[in-house]
Amino acid sequence: MAQGAKRTIGQVVSVCCLAVAVALFLSVAAVRHGFFDLKVYYGALNFWVHDGGEIYDFLKPGTQYGFTYPPFAALAMLPMAALPWTAAIVVSVAASVLVSAVLIWWLVDPIARRAGWARWYALALALLLAAAFEPMRETVNFGQVNMLLLFLVAVDLLRLLPAGNRWAGVGIGLAAAIKLTPGIFVVYLLVTGRWRAALTAVGTAATASLVAAALFPDASREFWTSALWNTGRVGELAFVSNQSLRGVVARLNPEHPSTLAWAVLVLATLAVWAWRSRAAAAAGDEATGLALTGAVMCLISPVTWVHHLVWLLPGLILLVDNGMAAPARSRRRRVLLASAAIGYGFLISRIVWAWEKDFTGVDGFLGSNTYVWISLALLLFLPVRRWAAPAGLGSAGGPPPAGSAVEASGVAQLDQTERGRSAGQRHAVGRPLAVR
Repeated sequence: MAQGAKRTIGQVVSVCCLAVAVALFLSVAAVRHGFFDLKVYYGALNFWVHDGGEIYDFLKPGTQYGFTYPPFAALAMLPMAALPWTAAIVVSVAASVLVSAVLIWWLVDPIARRAGWARWYALALALLLAAAFEPMRETVNFGQVNMLLLFLVAVDLLRLLPAGNRWAGVGIGLAAAIKLTPGIFVVYLLVTGRWRAALTAVGTAATASLVAAALFPDASREFWTSALWNTGRVGELAFVSNQSLRGVVARLNPEHPSTLAWAVLVLATLAVWAWRSRAAAAAGDEATGLALTGAVMCLISPVTWVHHLVWLLPGLILLVDNGMAAPARSRRRRVLLASAAIGYGFLISRIVWAWEKDFTGVDGFLGSNTYVWISLALLLFLPVRRWAAPAGLGSAGGPPPAGSAVEASGVAQLDQTERGRSAGQRHAVGRPLAVR
């Protein structure tokens, strides 16, 4: 049998074994939420469309949970009111799986090409590992829209912006019109000096919101003047699922959480993020910009439920990317790949739920906020990729070898050929900067 055929058979077997392992893991670890959030959307839309009620007046029976998204989100979800419940589930799951597959492909494919792996094999492994990722499986089980929003933002940052496309910003604008928190990516564009894309994003979000206001004036008035400010609709801040800085502070004193302490932490976190994001943009590393901004969004949002942490997925994949780009058997490779494995291991483990009932004491402080520490670690230490000339290579030494991605600190300057090219041209998503 040819060597290539043996390799393919081995890859197929390993994918099948991993699929069985993930299925067994999910049968034990995955919590069945019965599409709870999707039921809220579905019930609110039907109450609005078929029963003549206001969408923001709806509460899921027996709960305090209602529709919390802007009116444009209701407009985007409106077709759901015409579907039977089973069809709504199918559409929700299929949409999340499809956009997840595309996004993971964008991030993993360059790793596979650099490492010489079969691309179908790398994607299959990545998708199976993503299925075990707690935020991903929670997103699917709740019927949430997280992956759809991440995909819209990624279209801008991984595809349109590096290509200099004039439509860059539309995806971010639509995501912000559907849910307010992705609006941090507009700030990312401003902080990194992409004024046109930022204006496009703001214009898109404003246009979408105005269209919704024109079509549904009562709902829009209710949202912007009342529902938006009703924090009781989203749940308890101290609940262990709230893996944000606000959740950390709230768990220290659930009865009287310190707003001042939270504000100081948020300002410090934003300062670090702005500094690191500017470094990523200067290097043309939009993938790292996406990962850093996703991490800071999770940290500074008042409420970041576990399923919102799908925004950490690009950062974990980029740790693998940077590790595989480092020299074989180097300390850098070992550290980065071990960091990715440890972060991923915690984020499939449901470890924070061990402190669901009691998060007091040192162990409660450390354990109940495990996912917050991972978000902070990605924000602080995720490498920004630039080319550096290898030691001993002078002007006559030729271009650096493929895969020599390094952190921004201590990086040699780009050569004159690279200086003449835009950052977007210098960097292909998920791989080191190419020197021509």
